[in-house]
Amino acid sequence: MAQTRSLTPDGARADAQIAVDNPATGAVVGHVTDASTQEVAQAVARARRAQPGWAALSARSRAELFARGRQWLLAHRQEVTESIVAENGKAEEDAIVEIVYCVSAFAYWAKRARHFLAETKIRSLSPFVLGRSMYTRRVPLGVVGVIGPWNNPLINSFGDAIPALAAGNAVVLKPSEYTPLTALLMEKMTRECGWPKDVFQVVTGAGTTGQALVDAADFVMFTGSTKTGRAVAARAGERLIPCSLELGGKDALVVLADASLERAVSVTLHGALCNGGQMCTSVERVYVEEPLYDAFVARLRERFQEVISGRPAGLGSTDVGAMTFPPQMSIIARHVEDAVSRGARVLTGGHAAPGPGRFFEPTLLVDVDHTMKCMREETFGPTLPVMKVASAEEAVRLVNDSTYGLQATIISSDTKRARHLAEQLEAGCVTINDAQSNYMALGLPMGGWKESGLGVRHGAEGIRKYTRLQAVSVNRFPTRRDPHMIPFDPSAYRSILRLVDVMYGSRLRRRNK
Repeated sequence: MAQTRSLTPDGARADAQIAVDNPATGAVVGHVTDASTQEVAQAVARARRAQPGWAALSARSRAELFARGRQWLLAHRQEVTESIVAENGKAEEDAIVEIVYCVSAFAYWAKRARHFLAETKIRSLSPFVLGRSMYTRRVPLGVVGVIGPWNNPLINSFGDAIPALAAGNAVVLKPSEYTPLTALLMEKMTRECGWPKDVFQVVTGAGTTGQALVDAADFVMFTGSTKTGRAVAARAGERLIPCSLELGGKDALVVLADASLERAVSVTLHGALCNGGQMCTSVERVYVEEPLYDAFVARLRERFQEVISGRPAGLGSTDVGAMTFPPQMSIIARHVEDAVSRGARVLTGGHAAPGPGRFFEPTLLVDVDHTMKCMREETFGPTLPVMKVASAEEAVRLVNDSTYGLQATIISSDTKRARHLAEQLEAGCVTINDAQSNYMALGLPMGGWKESGLGVRHGAEGIRKYTRLQAVSVNRFPTRRDPHMIPFDPSAYRSILRLVDVMYGSRLRRRNK
């Protein structure tokens, strides 16, 4: 990615452009505008004008527009796949996963939004509100700003816009400046499907563009690094607007001694190398109970050596694509070098691949411990350190010895024991005998603990976060004056106390024994 910009005579920015490259080849595949603060503010203003009309549509009408979007994605799946692969460098299979996710999300939120956002009746036994009708309702926040990452140009960008739109908000999306082209395709989709103008907009640009969106939106959904997430949360706090953050991870996988060897190896391999390891939910460290350790490492090494890494050229051409973010190459190399300098062994891989494009060999590390960066810092690449442990209890302690808490996995033939151990892990999501599959279950909340984020995606909480909660109390039978009102009547309050004693006092407690 490169930026070019010209200056007007007074020094203002004009016609700023960002070149988007293909990380697998180095070729420039497009240019986008580096939107200014003023341009972002104008986009948000347009969205704010369009939002009331969008919110006024019935849930059925929005569902129909979602259905058109779903059909468009299916009809244009090759174009979208090629866009993702070209700007991200991932395998075509990984791009297809993103499309399947968004097609499913359109259907899920169209079906479930009305239920999740329905009015809720509230009951109270307080004598001061007897006879009242009370309920809560969900109100759209207005304009939701979505700031997406470069590792999943569709899922973690437009995918977050879908529930926000389903809740009645307008959305302004700022995709990563490294992968903005797929987001622009989604803007094209909304036009071709007849969505109301300005309900969904894309503003492209670098960090300043994202900052401007945080300063203008009514809610911010951010996916990215913990460092940037802190800045987003701080600014949102200054403005007193809500935000949801999905940040870094150092996701652990525990292999118990009773695990099926082949299943354990397959889940580990996929969890570590899917999308080139460039996922917040990637498996980045593995703990194996001692009785299975040698067999596990030997088989995992064989499977690592079978992995194809290289330029995507259609289905089946590669398993691990390019590293999308240029600085990631040095981070990965630094983690490997640090581990080796502290006594780790590289069983396979360990180097940047030669030739055009940004590729790092799938790398398997053993003899690792928690003094090494590869076990403590987010790597975000196709590397996997594996550590031997004496027991499941030691594994749980090591899993929890982390500032992150996004996701963890346990592999075991004893699911009852695995569930017991899962409840001891300090992570927002735990999978048993699977890795990352939970992300496709849109009814299951997904969010991180500790420094891995705030809030969740998916499920009821994943759409309700895009709303304000309003509580309504209705006195259906108002009289001239209630007994408890001023001027106070001692007899009325004695009656209230007798009623409270009947409702909550000793006689009720005896009856409930």
